[in-house]
Amino acid sequence: MSDAGARLAELLLAAPARAGDTRVLAIDGRSGAGKSTLAASVAAMLAAPCVSLEQLYGGWDGLRAGIERLVSTVLVPIAEGRPADVPRYDWASRRWCEPETLAPPPTLVIEGVGAGALAIARYLSVLAWVERPDASRRARALARDGPLYAGHWEMWSEQEEEYLRSDRPSQRADVLVRNR
Repeated sequence: MSDAGARLAELLLAAPARAGDTRVLAIDGRSGAGKSTLAASVAAMLAAPCVSLEQLYGGWDGLRAGIERLVSTVLVPIAEGRPADVPRYDWASRRWCEPETLAPPPTLVIEGVGAGALAIARYLSVLAWVERPDASRRARALARDGPLYAGHWEMWSEQEEEYLRSDRPSQRADVLVRNR
């Protein structure tokens, strides 16, 4: 992962800012592909904030709503040079928490299913797509979030499929990262 992270950090720093003065790296892929791990690595290398779409979904049926929240509450304010109030959803209590304020940074990493959505594309400097074989993805996701995720895998997978068909993020990605 560190090689992929270093490559993404380099690409981001060389890319033009498209969200005001902020360069945005989006790391997208299906559940369990390794997006969060890669995003944490790149964010640490760049000392950049990382916004996870998991904070913005608002529940198991909220993939599209999370994408809309990312645009309206994070990317639009950042692009306008204003602080963003990043929503935070608590999956265990199923409620929204106090948002976190994010001043416009020089670089921003966003990660999660939907990070490469068409609605977000105009703000992105670099889009990375992360892949992992289906059986391995599912095992990783359930091991990480088992009790919360187990009963929702199929519903979430259907939302992922719809998103992938309509927005085709893997086909528009600047970088493809393949995990095993």
